[in-house]
Amino acid sequence: MTRCSIVPPHVLAALARSAQAQPALVAARTLAIDATLRHSRTPVGSRPSLVPSEVTPDQGPRRTIHDAHGSEDLPGAVVRSEGEPPSDDPAVDEAYDGLGLTWELWAREYGRNSLDGAGMPLVATVHYAQDYDNAFWDGAQMVFGDGDGEIFTRFTASLDVIGHELAHGVTEHTAALVYRGQPGALNEHVSDVFGVLVKQRHLGQSADEADWLIGAELLTASVQGQALRSMAAPGTAYDDPRMGKDPQPAHMDDFVRTSDDNGGVHINSGIPNKAFHLAATAIGGPAWEATGLIWCDVLTGEIATDCDFATFAALTVAAAQARYGEGSTQAAAVADDWQQVGVVAGEGGSAPAEETPADEGALLRLSRSGGVAGLSRSRELSLGELPAPDARAFRSLIEGPQLPRLAAEGTSRPDALCYGLRCERPELDVQVAESVLPRATRSLFERTLRREG
Repeated sequence: MTRCSIVPPHVLAALARSAQAQPALVAARTLAIDATLRHSRTPVGSRPSLVPSEVTPDQGPRRTIHDAHGSEDLPGAVVRSEGEPPSDDPAVDEAYDGLGLTWELWAREYGRNSLDGAGMPLVATVHYAQDYDNAFWDGAQMVFGDGDGEIFTRFTASLDVIGHELAHGVTEHTAALVYRGQPGALNEHVSDVFGVLVKQRHLGQSADEADWLIGAELLTASVQGQALRSMAAPGTAYDDPRMGKDPQPAHMDDFVRTSDDNGGVHINSGIPNKAFHLAATAIGGPAWEATGLIWCDVLTGEIATDCDFATFAALTVAAAQARYGEGSTQAAAVADDWQQVGVVAGEGGSAPAEETPADEGALLRLSRSGGVAGLSRSRELSLGELPAPDARAFRSLIEGPQLPRLAAEGTSRPDALCYGLRCERPELDVQVAESVLPRATRSLFERTLRREG
């Protein structure tokens, strides 16, 4: 399953294009790391269970926090284990507490023992890479960057972000929603739901009292915005000259058709997010109770991996009826609120068609030159010749602004290695010094140059 991160690529791309040098450079580096790591995770089925199935929620979470010390090496050095006292590092302690509070929501409210339901240890790494503007779930653990200090603060500061990313782990072990198009937007939606529920439960807030913001603690005071996303009012979270304007729609009439961001998974999730907020406030009380239980029933029930919005809406209505009765207030609220956002189950409407995938025949020319001998290597190939994860990584690199930014930053040094990438559609012709490329991007380029055929 695709690696999931909290800051959407369209936000990072806007920052990378901005005129403010430091945030632009950090965003470009973050995009380059994300592009090459996004599809490199180990499939769930190939990872052995680390905890016996007989472990019960009564035994509590099993947390381990690591420190990458600014490197891209995972998981890093162990700095705090389960039961140990707080450290003198806020990022370490925020990660530790956030993992615990997320575990408590799933265990105490939904009877689920950790992400996999079998006591899976909760692992996190802090201080990942240099000024990394993101946090992500990689299929086995959480990873947190420190932010650039101008746009983003440290990513452990937001409890709902921690809950969001760990919820991707639950989805991976249950519904396994495909991370593209409407199923991918539902994947993001589910994580936003349970992310805010972790925060609301911790603060003891009712649905009416909560702010329904995702990542409110991440933005610095210089940003014109309040969070990464607003579930109560999609499209209003930020409007900043560097980040751009929040593009999330709140109704199917404004559904965004795009091939970017895996078909707009971070954008169109605003539609089901709004439906959940409407349902939770209509039902009233703590949202993690009735409304959260309904969504949990769907996530852990019979749901297809390619489920679309209309099907998901029908499943939530059926789950509400099964739990509270066909004529219940809860079932009526859920059905009504999907109608309010324009998602219609069954007759009366259908979801927009998915975008056609980008052209796999786009030709690339990748080269490497330099070194004391002045040797060079090159290869021409199409995206369609590459393994799917590498093709997606290259597509992100050639369509995004990160490589031109890194090319502008790198300085020419005697005998230094340099990588070139040229593409006609979309047009790109850059030379990037090896010294400024993230390690994962270098690895992508090297294995492509070595690839046979």
